[in-house]
Amino acid sequence: MMVGVPGAKELPLPHKKPGVVANVVRGCLGNLVEWYDWFVYASFSIYFAASFFPEGNLTAQLLSTAVVFAVGFLMRPLGGWLLGLYADKFGRRAALTLSVTLMSFGSLAIALTPGYASIGILAPVILVVARLAQGLSVGGEFGSSATYLSEIATPRRRGFYSSFQYVSITVGQLSALLVMIVMQSLLTEAQMYAWGWRVPFVLGAIAGLVVMYLRRTMMESEHFQRSATTGSPSRGGLRVLLREHRRQVLAVLGLAIGGTVAFYTFTSYLQKYMVNTAGIPKPTASLIGFAALFLFIFMQPVAGALSDRWGRRPVMFGFSVGGMVLTVPIMTLVGRTGNPWVAFLLMITAMIFLSGYTALSAIIKAEMFPTHVRALGVGLPHALATAVFGGLAEPIALALKQAGHESVFFWWVTGCIALTFVATLVVREPSRDSSLEMGEAPARDSVAR
Repeated sequence: MMVGVPGAKELPLPHKKPGVVANVVRGCLGNLVEWYDWFVYASFSIYFAASFFPEGNLTAQLLSTAVVFAVGFLMRPLGGWLLGLYADKFGRRAALTLSVTLMSFGSLAIALTPGYASIGILAPVILVVARLAQGLSVGGEFGSSATYLSEIATPRRRGFYSSFQYVSITVGQLSALLVMIVMQSLLTEAQMYAWGWRVPFVLGAIAGLVVMYLRRTMMESEHFQRSATTGSPSRGGLRVLLREHRRQVLAVLGLAIGGTVAFYTFTSYLQKYMVNTAGIPKPTASLIGFAALFLFIFMQPVAGALSDRWGRRPVMFGFSVGGMVLTVPIMTLVGRTGNPWVAFLLMITAMIFLSGYTALSAIIKAEMFPTHVRALGVGLPHALATAVFGGLAEPIALALKQAGHESVFFWWVTGCIALTFVATLVVREPSRDSSLEMGEAPARDSVAR
C-alpha cells in the first residue's frame, strides 16, 4: 500500500530551461570552492598546527588540529538543518550564496589569524570559530546544491546535470592536492611552516568571494518561485518533514550511509591503506589517488546519463550490489599487492561502482520530496549520515588495524552498503512520478509502506 504525499499541486513546469548550463556551472563552482577549502585544512594542517597551538610535541599539535577538524565535521548536521530551512524559505540562490560566504569567511579568518605566540589562546579560539562556520557551510551546501541542480536541470536529463555535484566535489579535492604539490615545489619547508600554509586559504577566500558574486546573479529555481507564490514555504520545517515525510527521510539516511562510507573509504582512506598495509611508497600512493580521482570525475556524468535512460534504481543497485560483492576482495587484494598498477586498477574498479551512488546522490534524494521541504529533506539526513558514518570510517579502520582485525573493517563497509541496497529496494523508481516533474508533490508516495 502506498501513501500519498501531502502538498498543494502546481501546474507542470515548462520543459525549456533557459541558461541551464550556465547556472549548473555557477552552482558547481561554489561546491568546488567549498570542498577545496574543506580539504585544504586537512592537507595543510601539518604546517599550521604549530602556529595555532602551544609549542611542544608535534603529534599533540596535529591531534589538536584534528579535533578542530572533527568539530567542523560534527557541525554538518546543524548546517544541513539551518541552511536547509533557509533554502526552503528564502530560496536556493540565497542559501547557496550564504553557504559560500560562510566558507570564505572561515578561510580568510584562518589565513589572517596571528599565531599562538602573538595572541595566545585567542588563536585556537578563532580557528575553532572558523571551522564551525565552515562546517555549517559544507553541511548546508549539499542539500541546497543538490536541490538547486535537480530543480533547474532539463527534464529527462536531471540525472546527467545533477551528477556534476560530485564532479565539483572531486575537482575541489584535486585542486587542494594540486595547490599543495605546487607550494611544496616552490617553497622551502621552513617557508611552508612560516607563512606558506596561509596562501591556499587566501586563494580559497578570494575564489569564494568571486563565486559569491556569481551565485547572486544566477537564476532562481522555478520550483521555488512557484512554491513561494502559492505560500508553500510556510508549510515547511522540521516538524512537517518528520510528520509527513518520515519514510523519505529514512530512505535518504539508508541511501547515504552506504554511499558516504564507500566514498570516504575508496577516495580517501584507500590511499593511506596502500601505504600502511600494502607498503606502497607515499608519493606513489598519492599519484595513484590523484589519477584515479581524475578518472572518477568523468564517471559521474556517464552514470547520471544512464540513470536518465534506465532509471535511478538500476544504477543505484549497480552500486550497492557491486559494493557488497567486491568491497572485501578489492580491499584484501590491495593490501596484499605491492604493485602500483594493480593497486590503481583495483581503485578504479571500486570507483566504477561507487559512481553509481555519487552521480545519483543528489537527484535520487531530491525527487522524493515536495518543493517546500526539499532542501531540508535532502540536506539534514544526508549530513547526519555523513557526520556519523562517513566521519567514523577512517577512525574505525585505523582502530581495527591497530587491534589486529583489519579485515573486519572491510565487512563493516559491506554492511553499510547493504543498508543502501535495502533502501533502494523500498524506494519507488524516483524518476517516475517525480515531485520535480509534478511541480510540487509526486502522484504517489516515493517509499513503499
